[in-house]
Amino acid sequence: MSHCDRMVDVGRRKFLGGAGLAAAGAAAATMVPAQVKAATGAARVDYPSNRLANTSDLKPNEPFTVVYPDADAPGVLLKLGKRVPGGVGADGDIVGFSTTCPHKGFPLNYHGADKTLNCPGHYSRFDCESGGLQIWGQATQNLPQYALRVDDKGDIYAEGVDELLYGRLSNVL
Repeated sequence: MSHCDRMVDVGRRKFLGGAGLAAAGAAAATMVPAQVKAATGAARVDYPSNRLANTSDLKPNEPFTVVYPDADAPGVLLKLGKRVPGGVGADGDIVGFSTTCPHKGFPLNYHGADKTLNCPGHYSRFDCESGGLQIWGQATQNLPQYALRVDDKGDIYAEGVDELLYGRLSNVL
């Protein structure tokens, strides 16, 4: 029986230690993107700037229907009444989200009592005060949040999205 001169015998203990380290690294890598998203918006995909509304159009805790980045992407603007991640405006409380569930594409409904967007299909729930964080259900990603900007006249512009929009292979228009 011939042996390969290039084979390395690392031993069971060393192999299992390396495998454990690799598993821990993989687990950490799956947690980091959500933290990076909330802190830096690093996952953002830029789109052409599009005016969605004016701050005077929004009423506290009432959804304002919009489409972004195109007519096939329904969404909502919300004035939540307190400063939140990704919030814009004088109070940092205006956010925007896609209203298509990232799990199977069902239209989401806003629930004002707990400020969540909810899916009637498989019961995924997304926290609007925490950047669209999935808090329950079958979805495997957070809700796409708009990167918003407010100009000196109070016009609200969307300039990007931080997650993949449902039904698209990429966020390229």
